[in-house]
Amino acid sequence: MRHEKRSLASGLRHGCAQLVRFGVVQARACAFAVALLAGIGASRLLPPLPVARYDLVLVYGVLLTLLARRVGWETRRDTAVIAVCHVIGLLFELIKVRMGSWSYPEDALTKIGGVPLYGGFMYAAVASYVCRARRLMRLRYTRYRAAATTLVAAAVYLNFFTHHWIPDLRWPLAVAMIAATAGTWVGFSVGAHRYRMPLAVSFVLIGFFLWVAENAATYAGAWSYPQQLGGWQPVPLTKFGAWSLLISVTFVLVEHLGATGPKRRAGRPGTDGCPPPAPPVSDSFKTG
Repeated sequence: MRHEKRSLASGLRHGCAQLVRFGVVQARACAFAVALLAGIGASRLLPPLPVARYDLVLVYGVLLTLLARRVGWETRRDTAVIAVCHVIGLLFELIKVRMGSWSYPEDALTKIGGVPLYGGFMYAAVASYVCRARRLMRLRYTRYRAAATTLVAAAVYLNFFTHHWIPDLRWPLAVAMIAATAGTWVGFSVGAHRYRMPLAVSFVLIGFFLWVAENAATYAGAWSYPQQLGGWQPVPLTKFGAWSLLISVTFVLVEHLGATGPKRRAGRPGTDGCPPPAPPVSDSFKTG
């Protein structure tokens, strides 16, 4: 009995330690996104300046990108992938702002079609997270059906535009994404230990934290939904589902455009497709 209690206590300590390690790695993966959001929040505290706040945030985003590359938060390939996601994000913003889904109410010199150019950094931040998490946690995929997942992700992206004119298909697309990723597992490292979860579950978890981040971003004045123009209100919970779908677009872009790190490997049935555990990732931010 005493031995069982010691084993249980040891297991709990190990589990708590792994949870802390996991949180630290996630924080490192979010470094660019957190720094970007912090800069946007800080910009609201500045006194009146002759330069528009949105223009300052654009300059800050560019400098932050250069810094991330300089200190090794991003590799050269990561930066290229993130730049593509920035452009695709801007296209998304131009159409959604035109349709009135949200707005950027402040004036700026660097606004095109009502969208400040820094708007693409929101999507670049998500791409940065995916690239860094892939490398820091040594992600591997088992039974990943690239063609099917990419097809559904492309349909998800298009649906965010077309639902303004035809019926919204996000629920059928959610079912299609579950079907496309059924049996797909993502293996990841926490320290020297390997774990795995269904790829669809990872989309839902990331979508939830993106919804939390969106609440923080709108509170900081990054953009505003129509119901927030008279004063900040929490972002509707429906956006959680939207982000859970939209993260699939970033995921397939990172995969197709050559994300850094080891290639995904086909796993044997019942495995996560991972090689034997590698030494723990260095605690240094210098990974590039």
